[in-house]
Amino acid sequence: MNSDQFRQRIRVSLANEPLQEALDGNARRRVGARVSAFGSLPDWPERRQRAHAVRADVIEHLDSYLEQFIHNAQTNGITVHRAQDAAEAVSIILKIIDDSPRKGEENQKDIRVHPRSSASRLVAKSKSMISEEIDLNHALAAAGHRAVETDLGEYIVQLRGERPSHIITPAVHLRRSDVAKLFHEQLGIPYTEDIPTLTNTARKVLREVFLTADVGLSGVNFGVAETGGICLVTNEGNGRMVTTLPRTHIALMGMERLVPSLNDLALMLTLLPRSATGQKLSVYTQLIHRPMDGQQRHLVILDNGRSRLRNSPLRESLYCIRCGSCLNACPVFRELGGHAYGAVYSGPIGSIISAGLFGSEYAPLAQASSLCGACKDACPVDIDLPKLLTRVRAGQAEKEGKKRKEGEGLAAPLKLGLQAFSLAARAPRLFAASQKLAALGTGLVSPFSAWMRLPAVTGWGYSKDFPKFAGKPFRERFVRQAAKHAKVFEARKNEETLHAAEEVLRSAQNDMNMAMRFTEELTALGGHVIPTQDATASMIEFLRARVVDRIHLEPHTLDESALLAAGITVTHEPDPAVRVGVTKALRGLADTGSVLVVDGEGHPLEASLLPEVHLVLLRASDILPSLENAIHLLKEARAAAVITGPSRTGDIEMTLTIGVHGPGEIHVFLVENR
Repeated sequence: MNSDQFRQRIRVSLANEPLQEALDGNARRRVGARVSAFGSLPDWPERRQRAHAVRADVIEHLDSYLEQFIHNAQTNGITVHRAQDAAEAVSIILKIIDDSPRKGEENQKDIRVHPRSSASRLVAKSKSMISEEIDLNHALAAAGHRAVETDLGEYIVQLRGERPSHIITPAVHLRRSDVAKLFHEQLGIPYTEDIPTLTNTARKVLREVFLTADVGLSGVNFGVAETGGICLVTNEGNGRMVTTLPRTHIALMGMERLVPSLNDLALMLTLLPRSATGQKLSVYTQLIHRPMDGQQRHLVILDNGRSRLRNSPLRESLYCIRCGSCLNACPVFRELGGHAYGAVYSGPIGSIISAGLFGSEYAPLAQASSLCGACKDACPVDIDLPKLLTRVRAGQAEKEGKKRKEGEGLAAPLKLGLQAFSLAARAPRLFAASQKLAALGTGLVSPFSAWMRLPAVTGWGYSKDFPKFAGKPFRERFVRQAAKHAKVFEARKNEETLHAAEEVLRSAQNDMNMAMRFTEELTALGGHVIPTQDATASMIEFLRARVVDRIHLEPHTLDESALLAAGITVTHEPDPAVRVGVTKALRGLADTGSVLVVDGEGHPLEASLLPEVHLVLLRASDILPSLENAIHLLKEARAAAVITGPSRTGDIEMTLTIGVHGPGEIHVFLVENR
């Protein structure tokens, strides 16, 4: 794409009033939500710097981390593939799909799941920008397979034949009327602009896709080198569906998306959702180590120019964790939208990585930036995006393999002065002497500088006064003041120690109220907490009130004989017809209102996902302050989910809608300590 084409796209976007309204609304909500979310994390600047250091370390030692990650993933039973470019990745994925078993034809109930030949496969896809990068959907269609995007926003743009307009909110450019017309024409429903009705329509259609898909395909937010696990972060529940239900799961990951340890993962998870959607934690945070029973799990690790980018001046762009925060903050993106960029990745980070991964034809995108620094301020891992954008721009000046000479374009007197300064600055004694001479010289000149008119080429005196140099060099002043500074520093250090001690005391007091904090957080998310001393009796009362007589129950959770006596039958196997699933939580998290559910006997991951209502048994003594305190408990789990409230989406006009693919209700029965 050349500059003229880009300018034409810009004109089209600026003239599109509905697009402008949609982008303004997205920016207001996203930026406001981000600020509010980080307000609950007082030490976020320190966390941001730690995250930057972690990402820098990973990119610096990427080969060794990849080796460790691949070894551990293979030990876990995951089949790992390496792909150098898009063509190789597509070839690997097609072979896996061709070799995958098909689900029985008897499960194909919905008319939208079209009859398939023996060679075709139905692929349920969770959101993956890398699949967009390698143009996977077109390749699957050309091979006779049917790929269905299951994220609501991705599903909408797929029906429209478009690419996502935003990393996080694919359909941000559309109004509800656009979606209403689309669903009326494509899905045959009566025209309605009611967003819950539109969302429920997509849920019904996509539920059949989940249940009948031969292959599930997902992206990867983070790979954990120390365990070989992969982490996915979603809100709707489709990520859990495609990784859990199909017999074959393919995860597609950029080679740079690693963290060294689970502790580093916990750090990233305090920053990613806050930056992306303004949540303290996404509804579903999955950690997968091994395949499910009877399942094949494949991981395709993609290079596709990342090695080249890593060895370039743009390597810092590989620190990106794909939160989309820089897009929301960028005043240019907020006027143009993603489609104007004509690239898979848009906004400030997209302008950099598109040029770095795909070549100089995308270099003009970096011109669409005010270099105001809002993107750097918003970045949760402190990438210096303005600096990288200027580097992309500098590449535009390199023609026919020749770089500009150092100092080209500078006036001779200024160039001579800079050379002299460079010579003096490299010699400490000469520099100190030059400071004293400069102080003497400017002391004489400065009083007359208001009326002096020095040559314009120097700048000094022509339009501004000569500043007076300090009477003594900084080094001398620093040495004389060192003792005083040390005393001030010691006093401040003592104050900080006192504050730290007070903070520890407050933390200990807060620990006593973790159950209350957990209740407040979950309630704010639309969940419910029911204190109880007898979980079985309380759940029986709840089920009777809902007229529920059959549940999917995790074994060893409730008194099953009491349930049967109350007329409630139990299954330990997944059944899409069951309305209520009951599981126990490994732990609760006070600061986010989350519950940890791990894979095990009785399919607890499906029980917490497939039914409309999820009931959770949690002991008050099992509530921990935060994910950072609990993450190590997931090290040995085959798979686990951190669940934070009911399933939700905001993909249509940024309107929050509860209950998409996962349960629309979550009730935690909190067993009080005795």
